[in-house]
Amino acid sequence: MDSAIPELDQIKRQLMTLNRPKKPKMLVVDDEPDNLDLLYRTFRRDFNVLKAESGIRALEVLESEGEVAVIISDQRMPEMKGTEFLSKTVFQFPNTVRIILTGFTDIEDLVDAINSGQVYKYITKPWDPNELKMVVQKAAETYEVLKQRTEELRRAQNQIQLLATIMQTALEYPNLAATLDPIATAISDNFLADTCILQLVEGNVLVPVQGGHTSGGALENWLADDPLAREAIASQNIQAAVNIATDANLASLPHYQQSAIKSHLSIPVVHGGRSIALISLQWKQPCTLRPDELTTVHLAAQQVALVMTSFQGQ
Repeated sequence: MDSAIPELDQIKRQLMTLNRPKKPKMLVVDDEPDNLDLLYRTFRRDFNVLKAESGIRALEVLESEGEVAVIISDQRMPEMKGTEFLSKTVFQFPNTVRIILTGFTDIEDLVDAINSGQVYKYITKPWDPNELKMVVQKAAETYEVLKQRTEELRRAQNQIQLLATIMQTALEYPNLAATLDPIATAISDNFLADTCILQLVEGNVLVPVQGGHTSGGALENWLADDPLAREAIASQNIQAAVNIATDANLASLPHYQQSAIKSHLSIPVVHGGRSIALISLQWKQPCTLRPDELTTVHLAAQQVALVMTSFQGQ
């Protein structure tokens, strides 16, 4: 296990480089064009700013663009008040931080909205640009904390579920060969892979016994010709190409060109100091795994090893 850690760290650094954070999204909503343009100009340097001239239009923007870090909405708008619009975003986007701009005293609406968690803060018009920038900066930081906690919880739940599913196959299926397809499917679903192959290894050579899952079409297995697969088996360390297009040696290989695979993880399943199987995770886009998800990949391989060895002697 320890020998795999340096290789994991190297792949994590590659993922961090590939998945550099982009500017956070912000949605500004105001029925007055001048205010809308002012808000856009104020924040466009630090945010990807989306604009909407009404609550109804803002809901349409969110439907097409997805979650944003911060919403700034005017309170008094035709058809729909700002607090009413924001209340409609809470269920679908619980981590988004919401700010109300108000030019009048409407304490009842604002207090209700703040107490119910729909509004993070309200700013009175005319607003002070420096004050608004400080509030938005804090709002963006709050969003990142909430998002990180939500993702950590989701990943922890997914990890537990994946490892439990892998182990459950040892109880549900009569022999090793029968477990390979369900295990490959569980791993593929967890990491949103386009293809996952779980293939047995004997004497550092892939053997025909395999299981697999693919998102469409027939399952293609070219692992015997793949340098990442061979190196993973020989070294007993995870091998990765997080963006094959940038690797001239891999990009020129026929099986990558024909399959349109853009990223590939080859994970050895190791037991007793030898490789007993190989897990291949393939995507048709550059790898979007978070660096810490590689730990789950590593744990999954260890769990697969336990399942496989439980069938020894049968």
